Amino acid sequence: MASPMASPMASPMASPMASPIALTLTLLILCAEAEGLASCHAPTLQTKVFKYRIWDMNQKSLYLRNDQLVAGHLQGANAALEEKVFWVPNRSFEHARLPVIMGIQNGTRCLASPAAPQPTLRLEAANITELPRAGEASLPFTFFRSYKDGLWRFESAANPGWFLCTSARGHEPLGLSRHPDASHVLDFYFQLC
Repeated sequence: MASPMASPMASPMASPMASPIALTLTLLILCAEAEGLASCHAPTLQTKVFKYRIWDMNQKSLYLRNDQLVAGHLQGANAALEEKVFWVPNRSFEHARLPVIMGIQNGTRCLASPAAPQPTLRLEAANITELPRAGEASLPFTFFRSYKDGLWRFESAANPGWFLCTSARGHEPLGLSRHPDASHVLDFYFQLC
């Protein structure tokens, strides 16, 4: 004679947990079949690219000259030379430090500062939307943003204590410096385009 207690596996409704588990297993099997028995992959994170103007506290804008990003006062027809900065958040690093990857030319040339005792800043050909997926390999391209009194600073993730800077003189390359002084400007305005 059959037991009055039905087996928990006899009906998907017998247990509140059976239905979600069965649904999950079914979805995994369907996904594997659709992929030709390959394992399922989670959807990739969409990376929104932001377009900003950036200029230093002395009103020097960024532009490209001889394959270097430089800062200078651009007026009249020269104002069209200003490079817009494209940036994406880098979720590979601590969110509270506001990590970003920045580039120019629609994010195809990114600012990079590989770890070094005397770090330098350079432009590297890279896809700004792919870099955040590179994890630790995106370290040289990552800068931590900080905000105070209406101005932003950008600290190199690969070179802690080194900040993006312009020269106090006009039309000099963008670089890195440890401290603001008479020859280095570390503070920037950052405005959505």
